[in-house]
Amino acid sequence: MRNGVVTVALIIMFALELTLLIWFAFRKTEGGQDTVAVNEAVQSVRGDWRDMASHVNKTELDYVVLDSGGKVIFKTKEGLSESVNAAVAHRDTILDIEVGGCVSGKIIVYNAGSDALESSRNVLALVFGISAAVQISLCVGYLFYLYRAVIKPFRGLKGFAERVAGGNLDIPLEMDRDNLFGAFTESFDIMRSELKKAKLAEAQVNASKKELVAKLSHDIRTPVASIKALSELGAALFENEKTRETFGRINSKADQITTLAGNLFSAALEELRQLTVTPSDMPSGELSGMLENADYFNKARISDIPECMLYADKLRLQQVFDNIFANSYKYANTDIEVRIFLQNKRLAVEIEDRGGGVNAEELPLLKEKFRRGGNSVGVDGAGLGLYISDRFMTEMKGELIIENGSAGLKITVLISLSGNN
Repeated sequence: MRNGVVTVALIIMFALELTLLIWFAFRKTEGGQDTVAVNEAVQSVRGDWRDMASHVNKTELDYVVLDSGGKVIFKTKEGLSESVNAAVAHRDTILDIEVGGCVSGKIIVYNAGSDALESSRNVLALVFGISAAVQISLCVGYLFYLYRAVIKPFRGLKGFAERVAGGNLDIPLEMDRDNLFGAFTESFDIMRSELKKAKLAEAQVNASKKELVAKLSHDIRTPVASIKALSELGAALFENEKTRETFGRINSKADQITTLAGNLFSAALEELRQLTVTPSDMPSGELSGMLENADYFNKARISDIPECMLYADKLRLQQVFDNIFANSYKYANTDIEVRIFLQNKRLAVEIEDRGGGVNAEELPLLKEKFRRGGNSVGVDGAGLGLYISDRFMTEMKGELIIENGSAGLKITVLISLSGNN
């Protein structure tokens, strides 16, 4: 709709300019003089030449009379050409005044058509100037519209693709269904939603497997403990050395089975350690874009960022902020205060919501695998976001601190400065 309005407006302006141009090119300008009136003026001046002081203009023309020396001896009004050069420049009519067979002076008849032509040119220039200004305004407005409707959405897609590639599927793609790419971006967000569902289903399957492994580990330990106790009892009751050795081997194998069961449980969780972290130097100014990307509901008030060089992995740091903001949206859904300041050779990013926080005894558990607070009932999640974020910050020589603030849960991200890692 907007494209059609701009196009129609430009076509109308172009048609108006073309019409004015054609009109100006083919209009007839009254540039010629009335020959009869000019001759009458010449005869009148010739008749009164001896007494020009009493000369009266008997025509509708304006003119100036010069003597043989070029001096003005009569003029009908001010503002007329008073020399031959000025008359030539203005395209006035210049005629000799002959008295007694000799040229006694000149009459310069004012060309009113030249003024009309100049006035038309000025009007045309004004119209073209206004039209050009309107066209430029339309083009600038259209470029701004293209930026909002095309360029900005594509930039948003870039950050969205980076988050999806990093495995973060919680943050929806911000879109405007009224612009050109509304349906296009909506399709990408549907893809994110479906990927998230598949990931959650996979996580649930994996969690079930882990629970099964933990259950089997526990179930195996129980009979093994009984076997171990009986073997120890047998070794104590029997005096036969060979029998005692047999019970000892049984006891040793029971210990081996217990160790293997524990290793099996630990191995089931090791895939989380396969996420690589590659920190490098980056300017602190890039945090602004990261925090804005994470704050997709625009609930945060972000303080100024001190200028410094940080040592961090941009992708993993973005995931840390994404996890923190996503948790705040899910569990608190309030305004968020973000304070950024230097602290002990680190840059501290304090992120605090107004959701009242969590129970004090739950705070140390929030960074553990598959552990969630008491306010997570009925809310989707696997309990891995803060665990992974804490591991990322550790790999970047930083730290993640979770505590209750004055109004809600406060999470401080401590980012190491370059040269201090």
